[in-house]
Amino acid sequence: MTPVAPPPAASPLDPQLTALVAVARADAARRAGLPGEPFVVVSAEPVTWSDGSLGCPQPGVMYTQALVPGFRIHLRGAGRDWLYHASQRGQPFLCERGAQPGLPGNARY
Repeated sequence: MTPVAPPPAASPLDPQLTALVAVARADAARRAGLPGEPFVVVSAEPVTWSDGSLGCPQPGVMYTQALVPGFRIHLRGAGRDWLYHASQRGQPFLCERGAQPGLPGNARY
């Protein structure tokens, strides 16, 4: 019988991403009107957005056409999913329509 390797250990979030997750959780709780509601982190990861829309383009808005390093945070709570996007220099914002996935990590072309 061949031994099965254990799954890789989860790496801790970097301090910047941990802080952004806290901001996203607080915003989701405020929006839901449920300050005590636990919002579960489904995923929180660095991504490279394909342009200045940070993966959340709005109709009629023009965006910088350059790769933008940032983060994607997926929360679940209050009976729904909450998708937050951020650049490395900004605060996370709720992306409610047209969310795009971004590229993993610090992708470069």
